[in-house]
Amino acid sequence: MIEFTKLIELTSHMSVLYVEDDADIRDTVEDYLIKLFHNIKIAEDGLIGLQAYQSKSYDLILTDIMMPNMNGLEMSKKIREINKDQEIIIMSAYTDVEYFTQSILIGISGYIIKPMNLEQMNEALYRSVVKINALKELEAHELDLIQKVKERTSELNMSIKNERILQKERIDNYEKTIYSFIEMVEKRDSYTAGHSQRVANYAKKIAEFMNYDIDECDKLYQAAMLHDIGKVATPDSVLLKPGKLNDLEYRLIQEHVVTSYNLLRKIPMYTELAEIVRHHHERCDGKGYPNKIAGDDIPPLSRILILADAFDAMTTNRIYKKRLNLKDAIKEVQNLKGIQFHTEVVDAMVVALKNIKLKDNINQLPETDLEEVRFAYFFKDLLTDLYNKSYLELILIDNKDRHKYNYIYSISLLNFTQYNERFSWKDGDNILSNVASFLKSKYPNCLIFRINGDDFIILSSMSFEINIKELENNDDMKESKISFALKKTEIDTIDTNNIDALEELLLQ
Repeated sequence: MIEFTKLIELTSHMSVLYVEDDADIRDTVEDYLIKLFHNIKIAEDGLIGLQAYQSKSYDLILTDIMMPNMNGLEMSKKIREINKDQEIIIMSAYTDVEYFTQSILIGISGYIIKPMNLEQMNEALYRSVVKINALKELEAHELDLIQKVKERTSELNMSIKNERILQKERIDNYEKTIYSFIEMVEKRDSYTAGHSQRVANYAKKIAEFMNYDIDECDKLYQAAMLHDIGKVATPDSVLLKPGKLNDLEYRLIQEHVVTSYNLLRKIPMYTELAEIVRHHHERCDGKGYPNKIAGDDIPPLSRILILADAFDAMTTNRIYKKRLNLKDAIKEVQNLKGIQFHTEVVDAMVVALKNIKLKDNINQLPETDLEEVRFAYFFKDLLTDLYNKSYLELILIDNKDRHKYNYIYSISLLNFTQYNERFSWKDGDNILSNVASFLKSKYPNCLIFRINGDDFIILSSMSFEINIKELENNDDMKESKISFALKKTEIDTIDTNNIDALEELLLQ
């Protein structure tokens, strides 16, 4: 959870343009923004917002989507034409895939789903203002370095010793700036954290075994530490997505290679590193990206980085794909010899990494309140704020290894369809919300899911008894005349590989 005082420290000197046509929502959000930002401009629709931006720049833009005259996406696209780096956060009740896709293509920085949740809003604001501040500091730092270089080089009697000191200062400052970006990328996602360091260690061990000299090994180590820096420009909706990526999202992820290269090649001391990083997703058979080069056209140090990066992916847990142990990972690498990886690198890796100890505590499932908020973006039901069917599937996959949950309870509303027909869908939604609230308050230490509309699943590490009568007779439910069916099962006794078959078993 983002501390409000910390957020104020980051935003107090910033300006924000807020665009919203709903007066009630606009007034509420404006009252909140006043507490955070130094300067706030309010616009009632996208056209007015665009005109305001054309007359004055703003650090951050918050905008609704559906508005008269010009919608928020149209306005955002035109603003991005003026300033491609402008931070923009969408605030909307529209969650259609089409709107998410358009937002990704425009390069929207964040997406806050209405009704507004302050924790979600604070998290989105925090990510954007941290990035804004980092970019401002980098720009100021670059200008300061340039000025220092001009001042010092203008001194005709500068000694060689002083020149070396200046060069070291420039190197140290550049490295601190660049590594702060790496830290920012890795802090965005618990899975990514530590990835660059592990890849750098693997790559250096392989290079040393292949008898590269010290300078080349150090150069490769630095390139490996920086290879994913381009992900600083990858939208959170793609970078933080815990599950499988669709084709569009995968193409956006691929862009991080070019972005990494472009960031590094502009810094003279990192030019050689940029060339190594540029090719770390190519393949020996030419089917990689971004340039589809193959064989000996791939630089030698890049060949090592390709394998080290892939090896770390094989040996760390992901939601949809469990990690391989060391023996199986080495076997997988050998199977891809001459296909994805160069033969000589594979042969060296098999020996160089045969005795390494793999970390086993890397996991994409949420462990903190902050990660829970991020997961809510993908895996929570908007009506009840419970987890959805997709998340149930992921948890059951993970549970095969961690054995965190031992019991699964299913609760079905038996005559819910008739209730909807008799009253209304809105009344039915109220019933579902009330059931969800009851379950969350009654079983706070369990994971609770809403699936198939009117069915609920509870996962628990401990066995306990659920009193269905207590649910049916609570104040929010007893007048509805809805009844419930309960089933309790030990997870170890059922097949959790097929989620549809599991549902049929639990809810029959």
